[in-house]
Amino acid sequence: MIRVRVQRIESIRDPEGNLGKRIELVEEHRIPRFAIEPSTEEAKMAQSVVQVLQQQLPIFPKRAEFSIPKIILFLTEQEYEELDIDFDVNQIYELELSGQTVRFRKAR
Repeated sequence: MIRVRVQRIESIRDPEGNLGKRIELVEEHRIPRFAIEPSTEEAKMAQSVVQVLQQQLPIFPKRAEFSIPKIILFLTEQEYEELDIDFDVNQIYELELSGQTVRFRKAR
């Protein structure tokens, strides 16, 4: 089982001019955080300031994440409807590869 996140959805035209979608899925991993206890008072104060900034300002990430491109789907509108999955940006899916079959399931 591989966890993937919808990174991007774009409208496209296939070589025959039919409308479709380009769906980019990236593999999702979490980098474990290590608690580092500062040894000096200055370092402790700097760490507490960073923690407050992370809580107050959305530009500072609270957790470390990285993503690796995993799969890109090029589907016509008809193929997208036949797939019967409503992909949403940032939605996480569990991707299962088994016996020449690809399955998507929304992650809980």
